[in-house]
Amino acid sequence: ERINAEEVVELTRALVRIPSVYRPGEPGANEAEVAAFVESWFRREGLPVEVQDVAPSRPNILAWVGEKGPGRRCLLLEGHTDVVTEGDPKDWTRPPFAAEMSDGRIYGRGAADMKGGLAAAMFAADALRRAGFRPRGSLEISGTVDEESGGFAGVAHLAHAGRIAASRTDHVIIPEPLDVDRVCVGHRGVHWYRVVLHGRVAHGSMPFLGASAIDAMGDLLHRVRTELEPTLAMRITTMPVVPEAARRATINVNSLIGGQAGESLQTPCVADRCTAIFDRRFLVEESVEASRAEIVRLLEAVVGNERGFRYEIEDLMIVEPVLTPDDAPLIRHLEDAVEAVLGRRPQRVASPGTYDHKHVARIGGVTSCVAYGPGRLEQAHQPDEWCAVDDLVAATKVMALALVRLLGGE
Repeated sequence: ERINAEEVVELTRALVRIPSVYRPGEPGANEAEVAAFVESWFRREGLPVEVQDVAPSRPNILAWVGEKGPGRRCLLLEGHTDVVTEGDPKDWTRPPFAAEMSDGRIYGRGAADMKGGLAAAMFAADALRRAGFRPRGSLEISGTVDEESGGFAGVAHLAHAGRIAASRTDHVIIPEPLDVDRVCVGHRGVHWYRVVLHGRVAHGSMPFLGASAIDAMGDLLHRVRTELEPTLAMRITTMPVVPEAARRATINVNSLIGGQAGESLQTPCVADRCTAIFDRRFLVEESVEASRAEIVRLLEAVVGNERGFRYEIEDLMIVEPVLTPDDAPLIRHLEDAVEAVLGRRPQRVASPGTYDHKHVARIGGVTSCVAYGPGRLEQAHQPDEWCAVDDLVAATKVMALALVRLLGGE
């Protein structure tokens, strides 16, 4: 009853209107403005607030309800303030940061991922204060930076500082856009790596005297498509990953650059260098070692076919899969809250991509963590991103009810 739909909508629209895309080197292109807004909103509502400047103009915001201290329960609503780039505005039918309303939807970059979820978490927490609810412990709400780039300056900072730790944090809810009918209990693993193929430079008019690294990379990509991908498609996880196609192991080429080493412009030479970045999503049943061995086998076949080639492989990011235990009280209480608000039992799912759960579990050691929030996963990072108002309000109510049941109090 303390959750006002119009206020939740306006809070979300206010957050979306603040571009919080991190662009290094561009003044003001960071999370500082939206963090200041979140801080002022909490202070206006009467919640204590802590600001952590983890990098220049990139502050983490923490607010809380209830009493913190040893022996008291602690639940964290962990949201992030950054959004991905809007891309080419011509791909949008509405201004990316106008937060326009149409047909019961809020449109704009971050409406789903995750300004809507952040607003729902902020308002759910404040609803407890408005209702005079006194939890047996503390509820903390965060707005962290850097999630879209990996979360290392954001939630990972909180975990390294001991603010997210098994010794003090009982449960974590991350309001990612998984849909109000879903409770997300984990995610697949990721192995990002860079492959550099070196060839031999020669004059472009006499390519037979050189060894094209671009040609070698073409050979590698062909082998990935014809040899590796069919093998990965046969591996299916027992985790409830959505969408269905993501239950299989996958590999994607995120970038490809080739030419003459040290040159940014086209030169009349055979390319002696080609670089590709691969995005390998692996299952709980697989390992990073196996992922690396697969690409090394293909690389050995490529360089073995032609004289004058060599390769380098470098790991860029490794994240193991995470999965919250089926019997965790957090899952049960959140599912009960969904049923109470929506009148139906939610689907239990896992995410195809990683999110801050990885840092909560790996660094903080907190095993009780789920993602739940408004917005649809398929809307994330898309032009004309949107979040339905009905889902936004429902998620706020679900979170508020789950908080009461998990924390206890009066």
